[in-house]
Amino acid sequence: MIAGRAIDKREEIREKKGKENTQPIKMGGTMGMVYTSNLSERLLRFAVDVIRLLGRIEKKKEYDVIKYQLSKAATSVGANYEESQSTTRKEFPAKIRISVREALETKYWLQIILTLGILQEGKVRELIRESEEIAKILKTILRKTSFVNADGDS
Repeated sequence: MIAGRAIDKREEIREKKGKENTQPIKMGGTMGMVYTSNLSERLLRFAVDVIRLLGRIEKKKEYDVIKYQLSKAATSVGANYEESQSTTRKEFPAKIRISVREALETKYWLQIILTLGILQEGKVRELIRESEEIAKILKTILRKTSFVNADGDS
């Protein structure tokens, strides 16, 4: 029965850790966005927040490219991160690098929206800050998980 209790304890610890990893983090600013400490969920929430923001942009032909590129970049951050979770050790850094680039591209398009005054500053600034944080997190993942490939290069 001792082995059974040990298994139960491990399951209890796993469940507790799972709950800890999804605690909401309240972000300041005007949008009042809430992100979780689970990166997959945070990236999903970020993409959804950007898409919702795009829905507020006035329908003008000259804004179409901004909306299209921003939606592609913001959703690609999380999509590439998710894909990285089932790749080989060699492919993993490449997918994370793509996510970093897409987070930085998202920031660029948000800065264009801010510079043109298309939307209220607070909402856009909050997403810019979040894209910067996401890029930093992903860069840290790259540094901490830099794998050595078959040639010995990192």
